[in-house]
Order: sequence, then C-alpha cells, then structure tokens
Amino acid sequence: MTERSLDELGPVDYLVVEFPQGTSELTGQGALELAKLHEAGIIRVMDLVIIAKAEDGTVMAQELADQEQLGELAKLEIELAETLAESDIEKFGHALEPGDVAAVLIYENLWAAPFASAVRHAGGQLIANGRIPVQSLIAAVEADAELFAQGA
Repeated sequence: MTERSLDELGPVDYLVVEFPQGTSELTGQGALELAKLHEAGIIRVMDLVIIAKAEDGTVMAQELADQEQLGELAKLEIELAETLAESDIEKFGHALEPGDVAAVLIYENLWAAPFASAVRHAGGQLIANGRIPVQSLIAAVEADAELFAQGA
C-alpha cells in the first residue's frame, strides 16, 4: 500500500480471462479499458499475470514487467502488489487447455472502499459474495423471451 492504510482497503476481487488457442483476437482494447478504470480511480490493479499452457501441459507465467510490449498497461506496472503465489498460477493454469493463454487480474474495488471501511468499523464482516457471469444473464433473458413468445 502506498499512501492508504490497510483499514481503507476496498474489496479485492480476481478474475481469469481465457483466450483459447485459435479463437481469440487480441486487439489491445481490453488493456485500454482496464487502464481507463485504473486511471479513473474505480479500481486499483494489484496484480496482472499472463499464463499459458504448453502442448505438453507445462504452465508458464509472466508478470506484467516481463512483457516487452506493455502498451497501455505500462501505466499500471509501477503500482502492482504482486499478490499471486506460484500455487495460484498452477491452479489457474491447470484449467486451461494446451495452447491456451489467460490473464489473471487481482484488483481492488476503490469505488467500494469507503463503504467497506465503514462496515468494518461498525463490526460488519463479509460472509459471502459472488458474481453472476454475463453469459448466464443473457441466457436467462433469452429463455424468458422464448417462454413469453410461446405464451407461457
């Protein structure tokens, strides 16, 4: 942490984005949007690791600093906390198919930090959280639309 204390820390989340071999087109747009969220103070990128699974099943990882062409992500490199352990990388890499690449992102939700701090000061504790994947929401809306179209 730099100028903020641990008491002011907002909720920290992670996500893993997979880029299957031969089906993805990396345009850099995701990196640009991530940098915008970071610069706007909505999130603070704490760690970003690129992992790949070789054809023989070996999992390889590169920290952001190891990347030659950082582009927009160069702005994030100096602020990373490097929170992922080798066991985390192995776990995420195990889920990949050979030839796939993934980005593992750890980020603090700065927008929620004042709320989280206030809740902790009042004695509250987070006992559960979760995320609904957009694909699930789309499927639910489409299923509802299908039922409506059938008159159900």
